[in-house]
Amino acid sequence: MRDQGDLLNEAERQAVARYLGKPTANVEKLSGFCSGQDPWVENAAGWNGWSTGTANHRFQPAEVARLEKADVPRLKLRWAFGYTGASAINSQPTLFAGRVFTSTEDGTVYSLDARSGCIYWTFKAPVGARAAVVIDPAYGLAFVGDTTGTLWALEAKTGKVVWSKRVDSHVGAKITAAPLLLEGALYVPVSSDEEGRATNPHYACCTFRGSVVALDAKTGNSIWKTYTIPEEARRVGTNPVGVPILGPSGASVWSTPTADLKRHAIYVGTGNSYSDVADPNSDAVIAFDMATGRRLWSRQLTASDRWNCACLIKDIQNCPPQAGDDYDFGSPPMLISTDAGRDLLVIGQKSGVIHALDPNHRGEIVWQTRIGKGGPLGGIEWGGATDGKLAYFPVSDWHDSHPEEGGGLFALRVATGEKAWYAPPAKPACVKLPGCSQAQFTPPTAIQGVVFVGSQDGHLRAHDTADGKVLWDFDTVRDFDSVDGISAHGGSIGAPGPTIANGMVFLDAGYGGLHGNALLAFSVDGR
Repeated sequence: MRDQGDLLNEAERQAVARYLGKPTANVEKLSGFCSGQDPWVENAAGWNGWSTGTANHRFQPAEVARLEKADVPRLKLRWAFGYTGASAINSQPTLFAGRVFTSTEDGTVYSLDARSGCIYWTFKAPVGARAAVVIDPAYGLAFVGDTTGTLWALEAKTGKVVWSKRVDSHVGAKITAAPLLLEGALYVPVSSDEEGRATNPHYACCTFRGSVVALDAKTGNSIWKTYTIPEEARRVGTNPVGVPILGPSGASVWSTPTADLKRHAIYVGTGNSYSDVADPNSDAVIAFDMATGRRLWSRQLTASDRWNCACLIKDIQNCPPQAGDDYDFGSPPMLISTDAGRDLLVIGQKSGVIHALDPNHRGEIVWQTRIGKGGPLGGIEWGGATDGKLAYFPVSDWHDSHPEEGGGLFALRVATGEKAWYAPPAKPACVKLPGCSQAQFTPPTAIQGVVFVGSQDGHLRAHDTADGKVLWDFDTVRDFDSVDGISAHGGSIGAPGPTIANGMVFLDAGYGGLHGNALLAFSVDGR
């Protein structure tokens, strides 16, 4: 609401705050803290950060998942945890040393026992945190980014602050995805909310540029920083109320970078341009040198996609002329080696198109397959998963007034882009609830023989990777008895995907149309 608040005077802001605010005394207090000895099991099966590996496959091997396809239909809720002060959950659970680490929109970071859900510690950032937590076992640190673009390094066992680093000074900068941890360095993606600020006609739009920042994991010291747009914004015009228009801008990095150890490269997908001038590095996949941050190549997949949130409203002073379709990349590329030994970067776009690029030839297009119509909340929102032979992508194509539109899960053959199968969306049972939809935003998670994917209707479903058949279905849109005594309710499954390890499945439910505040843990027969 910060962007809307910019249009109000101080008295009006206070009036809105008094009307919407909830007295502190009414906020539910935390309970359910762990007692006894701290079981820190360093070699326990886990899931660290956004993906299970640096290639961003979102595939958990059998020896770590410890969950067989035959056991999936027997999954039952083991425990539920309610987040206090939260109504939308963006963070994906991280599993490490027998603990679950999560972050919330009110800035609270939690460390919980994976088997019981009891609380070991909490940390409160000054602002919201929506990215997965990353654990560095070498230094015993837990890293999480917040919505001011600050990365926090906490003691993983205690939650105490070790260091913090604001990686970008722009007023709109934020960290929306987990950093990539590799060989003592953190590669931090930087995005922004500036396209939302553009709804204010008196805001000079726009100056933010996405970037990747490399930090020393132990100290937080900068190693390098490279912007997705090399050129700083300059004045290129004036909007109808006389406020400067600046550009180029945009090309945010919304997702976790992908590492290529063979080529010593880091890959990212970028967002759209926010304003004129349209930049060739927006809606692109960019490769950076891992050691220096030097740009190796950039492959744009949609040109001239100039868009900001002013394009959604009638007062369009800051909407670029001949605006684009907001077809940016909210997901990272997956680095996949085919059976023939060819490496491909496979990435889904909000245009509804899946692209396979050749990292050996500066991102040349190998194949493209359309699976959705696309749009600002269409196509592929947050990513895919792969077992090396098939790539699995859910489709959003969300329509605010038609809950029966959008959704579905596709399996594509990695080598060719050919569609192997399609699992149509289930008709949503929550159609009478505002925000209900069968659209599927969330990234899937795969294990041997099974791919799990959530939906905006609040369902988590497990599909057979052979044909897409649904093996298991759980509806999260309900109240839960929580282990911490906080009122817990499930909702839409949007940005965070499920995480799986040691025979358990963990899911944050409540992001998107149907708000919620529940962390859910499943195991075979609930044991």
